[in-house]
This record gives sequence, C-alpha cells and structure tokens, in this order.
Amino acid sequence: MRYRTLGTSGLRISELILGAMTFGEQGGVGAPMTECRQMLDLYAEAGGNMIDTAINYRDGASEEFLGELLSGRRESFVLGTKYTVSRDRTDPNAAGNHRKNLRASLETSLRRLRTDYLDVYWVHMWDQHTPLEETMRALDDAVQAGKVLYVGISDAPAWVVSRANTLAEWRGWSPFVGLQVPYSLLQRDIERELLPMAESLGLGVTAWSPLGGGVLSGKYALGTPASGSRLAPESLSARDHAVARVVQDVADELGTTSSQVAIAWTMCRSPLIHPIVGARTADQLRDNLAAADLVLPPETIARLNEATAFELGFPYDFIAQTSSWVFGAALVGSVG
Repeated sequence: MRYRTLGTSGLRISELILGAMTFGEQGGVGAPMTECRQMLDLYAEAGGNMIDTAINYRDGASEEFLGELLSGRRESFVLGTKYTVSRDRTDPNAAGNHRKNLRASLETSLRRLRTDYLDVYWVHMWDQHTPLEETMRALDDAVQAGKVLYVGISDAPAWVVSRANTLAEWRGWSPFVGLQVPYSLLQRDIERELLPMAESLGLGVTAWSPLGGGVLSGKYALGTPASGSRLAPESLSARDHAVARVVQDVADELGTTSSQVAIAWTMCRSPLIHPIVGARTADQLRDNLAAADLVLPPETIARLNEATAFELGFPYDFIAQTSSWVFGAALVGSVG
C-alpha cells in the first residue's frame, strides 16, 4: 500500500480507505464482529491505515465495533467519523450541522469509539438551514479543544465547500482538508464541479461507492447476483448493464476481477482520490484491496472512459465550443 497526504494537510493516509459502513448487523445485511475483526486485520496487514465510519452507520454499531476492534492499536490508524444525520428523529436539534448537534454528536462518537480524539471529523451532508459560519467556527472550536485534528466535508455543492474554506482562511479557522463524494464509472458527476474544485483548493478526495453500489463488482454481469445483493437485475438501467459488461470484459482480458478494475479506474483519475472500499466478508475485502497493485494500461483507461462518457453540460460544453471564436489567436492549450 502506498501513502499520500490528505489534501494540503501533513496527514499520511493509505491509497485505499477502509469503509466501516457494513460493520454491524443492525438495519439490514451487515457483518458480525468476527468478520469485522478479520477485515480490519486484513486491511492492516495490507498496509491500510485510514478507517471511515459515521455516527449513524448500523444505528451506531459501526462505531461501537470499531471502538472494540481498535483497542490497543488506536494510534496505528487514521480514524474518521461523520455527523449531521439525526441521532433522535423526535428531537429537532439532534440533526444538522449546528453547534448543538455537533457537540452532542462528537461526544457520542468519541464514547463509542473509545478514544479522546478523532483524526478527521466529517460534516456528513450540507445543511441548508445552518449558517456556514456557525459550522466552521464550531468545527474549529473542536480542533482547538484537541478533540479533532482535521475536518472534512461530504456530499455538498462545490460553492458551499469553496465558501466555507474562504471563511476559514479569512478568519483563521481550520479549513476542510478533505472532500467525501460518490465516484465510479457509473457516477462521474464530480468531474463537473467538485473534482476541479478539490484539485484547485488542494482537498483530498475520499470516494465512496467506487463499485457503483455493487453493480461494477461483476455479480450483475450475468444477471444472476448472489443472494444478499442490494439491487435486483431488473432495477438496473441498460447503461448500467452495458458499463458492467465493459468492465467485466476488461477484467477478463487483464486476468483480474471487475471490482479491481473499477477501483483502479477511480484511483488513476486524480492523485487526490482515495477510494473507500467496504465489504461484508474478508474475501470481498481481499479482492478489493488487490486493486492497489493493478495498473491499467492507457488504452484500457481510454476504453473505460469512452464507455462511460457523459456531457459536462453548461457552461463547460458551451465554453469549449466557443473558445476558438472568443479567444482567436490567443487560444492556447493546457500544459501537461
């Protein structure tokens, strides 16, 4: 496993992140403690060092499992969790990004995880009803108190993240060093605004669902997914099936698996991207981790890109179409 810093921070994290959303059997199909222990050990043996969870995963069981599993080796891992999602649906202040929920959520997560600090504390989702100033100041207070080392944000528009970090820069608060977003061959939306923003601001990108909800794992390619699969074959679109077939064809040609091809593709898109790999069994995780050693040939990358091409939309397509007319002889190509 290779390591890179998370965005502009000095925090060294492995190129693949372990997602603990499946840790626990509450709320649906998940993994029991024995299987979770095997997965964590396997990840550590492979050189992985960053773990991602959230206060609401498995109704809190994910954090509780990690608290037990990390006992005695907490310092060997970069531990991150998220807040925003409601802790109590009967309490209007038990959700959102305001100071009150942040404080209560943070204390809850620290207690479950059996630690006195978090390496990364993530805003789980943009809360339109809480001023950004309040969220950023409250996060900075948590950093100043030593309970949080770095902060990041998940599932938010690019303009929100940009404004938040501008506020942090102006006022001397802790900026977001990471951005967590969905990214896969099936969902490339972040290439419009979010990924260019992250590259411009120097944000590390932790990509969730690199297998497109399991569609790119290979189990749907033949139309007969294994029991426990989240999606029925008939719920997938023609595009989903077409992309899955191309990924499977590439995997067959390279002598690897669909999951490894899909994860490796996300990694080659930008040096800032760290895929989050989750699994329900140690065997699934072992297969996913092997993607770290897979180098896709340039022609293969081009083939995958073409199979999943999408329109950037306005204003990007418009700017590209009119650039020669607007700039004339001043039009120059990008460097690199």
